[in-house]
Amino acid sequence: MSVATQPTQAPHPGPVPDDPVAQARDIAPVLQEEAPRIEALGRLTPAVVDALHQRALYRMLLPKTLNGYGGGLESFVKAMEIMAAADASTAWCVGQASGCSMAAAYVEPHVARTIWGDDPRGVLAWGFQLDGIAKVVPGGYRVTGRWAFGSGGHHASWMGAHCHVELPDGSLLRDQDGRPIERTMLVRQEQVTWSSTWDVVGLRGTGSDTYTLTDVFVPDAYTVRRDIDAERRIDDPFFQFTTTSAYSTGFAAVSMGIARGMLDALRALAMTKVPSNAARALRDSPVMHHLIAENEAKLRSVRAFVLESIRDAEACIRRTGTLDMENRVLMRLATTTAIRQAKTVAESAYHEAGATAIFTSNAFERKMRDIHASAQQVQGRTGHIEVCGQFFLGMTPVARFI
Repeated sequence: MSVATQPTQAPHPGPVPDDPVAQARDIAPVLQEEAPRIEALGRLTPAVVDALHQRALYRMLLPKTLNGYGGGLESFVKAMEIMAAADASTAWCVGQASGCSMAAAYVEPHVARTIWGDDPRGVLAWGFQLDGIAKVVPGGYRVTGRWAFGSGGHHASWMGAHCHVELPDGSLLRDQDGRPIERTMLVRQEQVTWSSTWDVVGLRGTGSDTYTLTDVFVPDAYTVRRDIDAERRIDDPFFQFTTTSAYSTGFAAVSMGIARGMLDALRALAMTKVPSNAARALRDSPVMHHLIAENEAKLRSVRAFVLESIRDAEACIRRTGTLDMENRVLMRLATTTAIRQAKTVAESAYHEAGATAIFTSNAFERKMRDIHASAQQVQGRTGHIEVCGQFFLGMTPVARFI
């Protein structure tokens, strides 16, 4: 790690708190204060990383047996919203690591303990595969490749590397449909080499750089195929949810949190701002009355849909032991719609703030860039809506992100 990411305090020695939402509220002032430094640094500050660990907020989706909250997606979404309203980059990094932590259910127990259970600051992160290959060798794999979008990886103790598997004869391991099988290699932070590539408009503080591995040996036990029933080692109904479930709800929460922060900032501005050539404050304008109420309705509606889809999915799992396609589709529809609608709300708040919004000293400018970056991620892809429509018309959805 670089000097900027080194911890400044000892790990939190006590048990994991009971309520991640309360912990998110507690940390929000720290995130607001550190947000400009996070933006300038291009990654989370040591103060923020320490605060996240002390409140175990990287551990919202880990089971209690691994020193996690053992909570569910609803509390995860609520906590993520609060953090995103304060600083979107922090929430994004936590959401990425939380999705990665779902891998804990698919590795041998001793590996899960090594990565998360025995280390109070244990965090796994990973990025998008560009050209990763894992060559089968005795006892494991030799891994070479390059991965981009490593959000929050600079603060992780372990990194994941998604790879295609090359057999000894040089061919790729494939599934029954002929598609290359992807397996994720788990390596320690010090084994990867980072390249500074994250020069972007929004979510600048996530440090989503590119990293590489060159001929690194990875033992077989430190590899994982996520979301495969046959490889699941933790018999907990929660893990009927998938990595995609975590990412879709978490990143929807980031967008909703950013929009909430902007809408609240507009309300605060409206109490005092008198626009140029106007005789009254924004709060006295009937136009502002309508826009505030309309945007509250939009944002609260999609939030309610996301939370309802989670509760319905949990009920399905309790009733049947699995998460059926209808509930997968509804979660996808809810989360993608939330990302798209939150962006609309944020854009409205930005516009109505007038020239005030363009100054970096105010709350609007960075949040506007952040929500546009958030909406560009795969969870907000417009094509997801089409896939949901296929299901409602009696077709079989074709996308992998359901």
